[in-house]
Amino acid sequence: MSARVFHEVVSEMPAVSSETRREIVGADADANRHAVLEAELGVFQCVEQRPPPTRRAQPRELCIAAWNMERGRFLAPAAGLLSRVAPDVVLLSEMDAGMARSGQHHTARELAATLGHGYVYAVEFVELGLGGPEERERCAGEENDHGLHGSAITSSLPLLRPVVVRLDAGGDWLDGSRSEARVGGRMAVLATVRAGGTDITLGSIHLESHSDPEHRGEQMGALLEAIEVYSPGAPALIGGDLNTMSMPTSHVFDPVHLKPALEADPERLLRPVRHEPLFGRARESGFEWRICNEEGEGTHRHVGEGSDSHRTPVRLDWFLVRGLGCSGAAVIDAVDLATGEGLSDHEVLAVTVRPPAQRLPARGSP
Repeated sequence: MSARVFHEVVSEMPAVSSETRREIVGADADANRHAVLEAELGVFQCVEQRPPPTRRAQPRELCIAAWNMERGRFLAPAAGLLSRVAPDVVLLSEMDAGMARSGQHHTARELAATLGHGYVYAVEFVELGLGGPEERERCAGEENDHGLHGSAITSSLPLLRPVVVRLDAGGDWLDGSRSEARVGGRMAVLATVRAGGTDITLGSIHLESHSDPEHRGEQMGALLEAIEVYSPGAPALIGGDLNTMSMPTSHVFDPVHLKPALEADPERLLRPVRHEPLFGRARESGFEWRICNEEGEGTHRHVGEGSDSHRTPVRLDWFLVRGLGCSGAAVIDAVDLATGEGLSDHEVLAVTVRPPAQRLPARGSP
């Protein structure tokens, strides 16, 4: 599996009309057709970028958050929660732009504006309908303005050299057999920030949910190869929803497979590292995870009605770091600070990173 990397920066994503989306729904759903659609729609090769509204001094360290915001439906309380964390950078996944299910908001743009950040945004999927079954029921009779869904990085510092890394050919969502019809596939967005006089590579990742450990390992391998071309050996932090379920997704929801798997390793959903080849791929590329993640904490949140919301012992979200010092790694409850209601089915990750200390020249050296 090889990644495709695109560098085209735009101030606003090209429009995909509702007529075009309706026409795609009626088209043949095969890999060849999907490749044509990806090329024709024009959004999958672009990175939308807007700078931070104010200039700030270069910091010596960075507070970084990562969050799968599950469409970004609850923008105001989500911004309130992140403001309390006060991150310099936020790595975001599942961010809608012009979707009925999230109020037609450009969620990454509006969140960045509230935080006083700039942002880069890339499209993971063009949604051909209103979303999953619950979303179709809730938004019945509505239509998406743009139908975009993707990943972003927001930052109070300038984001340099942004690119989108497409991790597979996609197409498996096109026919709607995975509960919703979409054009696109999993991806990551990369950018560089400067802190402590050092260029740091940042990446917001979202790996496939309808998958298995081997496929996730292949996607991670493709991303790491792209990073080596983008910034060979540079200090880096990548993070997001890696969907590390420790087994094929179908097995997680099938008691016939899940029960014996948990009997063999009762903590595999909370501590999936030895079951997920992606961690071995990361180690081979110089990345570490123990120093930048809170040990033994799940990152999945059950979100029920009202305040029926709690963390589960399932670890899906991670930071991976190379060449940086780390402190203060935490998993933060993704809840409305005023009501206690869940804001996403994923918790917020946070960590503070700092570049390696610059070595002073020896006394008497030129």
